[in-house]
Parts: sequence; structure tokens; C-alpha cells
Amino acid sequence: MPQLTIVVPAYNEASVLDDFHARLLAVVDGLAVDTHVLYVDDGSQDDTWERIVRHCTDARVGGLRLSRNFGKEAALTAGLDAVSEGAAVVIDADLQDPPELIPALIEPWQAGYDVVYATRSARAGESALKRFTAAAFYRVMERLSDTPLPRDTGDFRLLSRRALDALGQLRERQRFMKGLFAWIGYRQTSIRYERDPRFAGDTKWNYWRLSQLAVEGITSFSTAPLRLATWVGLGAAAFAFVYGLWVMAKALLWGDPVRGYPTLMVVILFLGGVQLLALGVIGEYLGRNYAESKQRPLYFIAERHRDGS
Repeated sequence: MPQLTIVVPAYNEASVLDDFHARLLAVVDGLAVDTHVLYVDDGSQDDTWERIVRHCTDARVGGLRLSRNFGKEAALTAGLDAVSEGAAVVIDADLQDPPELIPALIEPWQAGYDVVYATRSARAGESALKRFTAAAFYRVMERLSDTPLPRDTGDFRLLSRRALDALGQLRERQRFMKGLFAWIGYRQTSIRYERDPRFAGDTKWNYWRLSQLAVEGITSFSTAPLRLATWVGLGAAAFAFVYGLWVMAKALLWGDPVRGYPTLMVVILFLGGVQLLALGVIGEYLGRNYAESKQRPLYFIAERHRDGS
């Protein structure tokens, strides 16, 4: 019988975890594949881990507790690394992605697809600003990245054994999992669904963390910002050269009074801003190279509960 592991990263999800677990097991009971559930506690500060441990009395459920909060990308990697056999489904514990959709992910996998991802056709419970910024991010990534990134698609997906083995070879420290899922290639397809509002608790993804994730995605899968800095610099230099010729021509032909202080300040501030922007872009890439060069482990596991323990 085919084997499937459902990987659930969780961080401070005590308010929703029991409800999620009940709905998930109801789905697992109806699956015609040998299914296990693996929770990954990303250093939660509430009683998320205690609830996971209670659920581990079920022979189909296991749990990993990371030594601290490493971030969702690292927690997701830890869970996928622990899947030694069969395929895996990735789903969040906040019930925005319905567990009842898992059978629909399994069908294309059994038909031969390696990656089956769930694309959001609607995003209930989110503000207009968040929907707009999310849509803008996916479309910007579509234009900047050499790797096609599916629009409006999160981490909720199924990965075959072959896809998991390929993903396990990618050990970069600055991880943007949505991009890595797409980068490995193989046969991929999608199903569409309407995303539900968060069942309970508060989202961990404020606009600051979302902006950091966007920068991570862009710098991990595109060098377009570096090229943009180059072209802006060339454009500013060309404009300055042409404007200098014009100033010289006016002075030689018609004479020209000395320009005032405001004009000089505008030029200096503009060029200084362009230079600092270029340095900032270079610094983002340099900082990521620095983090990769240290070769630190992606995560540490503090505690592990086997299925049924």
C-alpha cells in the first residue's frame, strides 16, 4: 500500500490544534493509503507541544520539537527531512487550508504527478490590502524569477518520493520553500480551492514578516535587483553627462548665471539616494552569501515522539 506522511509545522497554535487534529484524523480515516501525521513544533511558547504529545498516543501520529523558533521554512524542512518513505503532504495547522482537500491532492499523485499544489481561488478573512500585496508579489516573482512560481499558491501541497529526495539535496540556509518546490521541477499540477479564514488565534505573518519573506524570495531566485541597480546607475551617469554638455553649451553661447543652492542639493541628494539604494541591494545579496558560507545546520531537534509513544 502507498505510504503518505502529512507534515504539519506549528508555532503557537494551541488554540486551534485540537480542532485541526480532529478534522485531519477524520480525513485520514477515509484514505486508502497508509497515512501518518508528523507535527513539527517550531519552538512554540504556548502549550502547542504538550497538545502534540497527547495526540502522539495515536499510532499514526508523531511529533518533532525544534530547539528554538527557527522559522517556518526551517520547520517545514525538518518535517520533510523526517519523511523516509513514501510521499508527503504539507499543510498548516490554522485550518485556512482545509484538510478535507487532501484526497483531491492524492488523486493526481496516484496518476503519476510528483508535485500537486493547491492554488487559492479566493482568500476569505483577509483584508483587501493583504490580498493586493500577495497578488502583486506573485506577479512580480513571475516576471523576475527564471523559475516559474505558481500564482496564489502557498505551501499546501503533496510531494512524491522522488520530489522529496530532490528537495533533500537543497541545503541552502536562506530558504524560500515555495521557490524550492518549483525549482526541482518534475511533473507538477494544481487544484483550485477557496481558502478559509483563520479558525482561531492570530496570524504570525504581519506585514513586516511578509515583506521579509518577499525579499527572501526575490533575492533567492532572481538577480534582477542587481541588474536594476546597474541600469539605474548607468541612466543617472548618462543623464548627468548630457546635462553637463547642455550647461557648458549655455555658458559658452549665451552665458549662464550660477545656479542656486537648492538645485545643487537636489542633485546631491538624488545621486546619494541612488548610490545608497545600490549599496543596499548589494548588501542583501552579500549578507545571504555570508550566511551560506558559515554552513550552520538548518535546525536542531530537541525532542522527538514516535508514532504511538
